[in-house]
Amino acid sequence: MLIKKTVIIISTLALCVLSFAAAAAKPNILFILTDDQGWPTLGSYGGDIVPTPNLDRLAAEGARFTAAYVTPICTPTRATLLSGQYTARNGMFKVIINPWYGSPWARMEELPNVDHYPRDGFTIAKGLKSAGYTTGIMGKWHLTWGRDGGYLGLNPEYAHLYGFDYAPPVMSREEFGPGQDRGVMTFTDQAIEFISANKDKPWFCFVSHHMIHSDVVAPDDIAQEYRDRGFGDIGPNRAIYLAGLDIIDRSVGKLLRHLDDIGESEDTMVVFLTDNGGVDERHEHRSMQPPHPVAPKFGYDLREYSNAPLRDGKGSNYEGGIRVPMIVRWPGEIKPGTVIDTPVHAIDIAPTFLSAASATVPSNHHLDGRSLTKLMRTGTDASLDDRPLYQYYPAYDFNWGLTPSASIIRGGYKLIEFFGDRVDANKQYIAGHHIELYNLNDDLGEENDLAEVDPDRTADLTKQLHKWMDGLGVKASGLNPHHDPDRAFLTTTTRPDWMAPSRQPN
Repeated sequence: MLIKKTVIIISTLALCVLSFAAAAAKPNILFILTDDQGWPTLGSYGGDIVPTPNLDRLAAEGARFTAAYVTPICTPTRATLLSGQYTARNGMFKVIINPWYGSPWARMEELPNVDHYPRDGFTIAKGLKSAGYTTGIMGKWHLTWGRDGGYLGLNPEYAHLYGFDYAPPVMSREEFGPGQDRGVMTFTDQAIEFISANKDKPWFCFVSHHMIHSDVVAPDDIAQEYRDRGFGDIGPNRAIYLAGLDIIDRSVGKLLRHLDDIGESEDTMVVFLTDNGGVDERHEHRSMQPPHPVAPKFGYDLREYSNAPLRDGKGSNYEGGIRVPMIVRWPGEIKPGTVIDTPVHAIDIAPTFLSAASATVPSNHHLDGRSLTKLMRTGTDASLDDRPLYQYYPAYDFNWGLTPSASIIRGGYKLIEFFGDRVDANKQYIAGHHIELYNLNDDLGEENDLAEVDPDRTADLTKQLHKWMDGLGVKASGLNPHHDPDRAFLTTTTRPDWMAPSRQPN
């Protein structure tokens, strides 16, 4: 009989040649991923508007990561989590919709994206299943479209293609309506049922929330509590949004209490993560058609919650878009109240789970990430101290001012290369190749660009970034031969004939 422990993580195999060291016991793994939840929304990360007692309890009983990174938007992060690979390798660097969307007349070319996670591809769930785990997923999927499932969820009859033994019926759109909670408590109850039904061997439960993605809804009674506290219905910090954050914490509390009630808490690793930074402002780009000045300025059509002290938010390569809360509780392995400042990335989640489960990886699947088990157990891991972390996004998402770019973080510094245009701190659109450099240890808000005053470091990090891209066979976006200034900021769901079809993953 398999020995087990439980690992809970919240948010954001054929023949095997790679095998992780065996652990004394196999933990259960509860992975809770939220959507668009920013770094400062939790009390343990400095948030002081919405009480988060359950997430704060989790941090007090486990480890809080202060420099956990994901990608700027949701599909890429979810693909990264399942595969343990950078988007430059798995090819899913862009949000997918059915059938397609893009900015075909923008200044820079958009490079082909993989728009369907491969059915025969490796996933965390497949790795854990091969190690004796029962695997389940409930909630948002957003990694395929069509038969297998889409934005709302993974279709139960095809869940096995991605390594999951269980997926509930895809949620109804009705749970996105006024007074609802975008399925938060439905998924919570489904997770509780799954956990209770699979106590005889190790389990992996992936709770993937749609909250706090716009359009935000929340139960009327919770929203009213915030109106009674003086919060209105226009953002930032509108009552409905704060209520949405509140119900996420209540969901976490319900899951933790259930683990306590059935005696599974000590056997479970819990990780909380979110898929990208929170929405501070959504750009209003539809009005930016001609006539407009050479350097038009974006307005906004939605404001939600400030990510300060981090710069910007969802969809940005600045810290507010990619640095997110991550909490891990692993009884008997992690010292309560641990704070980890070592930078980590979504690529590390898969190897961490597989290591904890003594699972293996197929010889044809490359993991870009590294196991964080030593870091969590001891609070330090020298092999991670000077490791570079990367982002790659050769496409546009004008809702967030995201333009084709890539970045590297190493040694406390961050370099961003904008391939041919950008949106600056004043929301001004500026054409032209551009590089920025920041010292994150001294300038977390990325206010002081050091690219010109520290040219040697700028050149060195740029060289490292290009070497990484070259090694993966990816390139920077070039000038778009179909650029049309009159439609430069237009996003369409009709793919022009000249735009390449989706590419296959590396």
